[in-house]
Amino acid sequence: MTRKVYDLCGADDLRFSPNCWRIRLALAHKGLETEFAPWNFTDKEAIAFSGSTTVPVLVDGEETIVGSWNIACYLEDSYPDTPSYFGGEAGRAVTGFINAWTDSTLHPALVRCIVTDVHERLDPVDQDYFRETREARFGKTLEEMRDARAEFIEALEPALKPLQTILHYEAWISGDAPAYADYLVFGAFQWARLVSPVELLKKDSPISGWRERMLDLFDGLARTQPAAG
Repeated sequence: MTRKVYDLCGADDLRFSPNCWRIRLALAHKGLETEFAPWNFTDKEAIAFSGSTTVPVLVDGEETIVGSWNIACYLEDSYPDTPSYFGGEAGRAVTGFINAWTDSTLHPALVRCIVTDVHERLDPVDQDYFRETREARFGKTLEEMRDARAEFIEALEPALKPLQTILHYEAWISGDAPAYADYLVFGAFQWARLVSPVELLKKDSPISGWRERMLDLFDGLARTQPAAG
């Protein structure tokens, strides 16, 4: 059986998508070898078969699954003999809450800080599309977003408070060992690390220490792409 994930790709084969990084780490957790096929924002035709216009898209034999949460649940259910990253239905439910927090709070706070950097790291074929859609989303030009970066970084700190608190007491968001809750949140920080030279975390932050531990997982899988700048 051949597994393939369609994976967002920038210039110079930069794989930066936070949602795709979640799945890359989930597959590593389960020890499932997978091809990660590069995909551009504007190449909608390549994934039209899935009914989705965004990635990740997983093709696993005859199965096609779209969306990172759906893929995570599919892998957990379809490969019960591999290491679990939910730890049962209660763990899945709690992880679902963290998934919702990451998507609704963490990503919006982070993207405002790095959106201009994302644009600069894209393949030229995607840059006009990205500018048009993001400027429509934020109601500002990318240049205006860049000029307001200090304000956005200041606003990031309170958004990170729940994460700061848990990582002050625990080595991992998931408790004794890393699991999908960690992969969810780490994807966001990997995104920022790969596209932006601006350091958004204080060196003495517990989040910084956790991020370093995450970068070391699976023989340094997340370090395979160097940080921007």
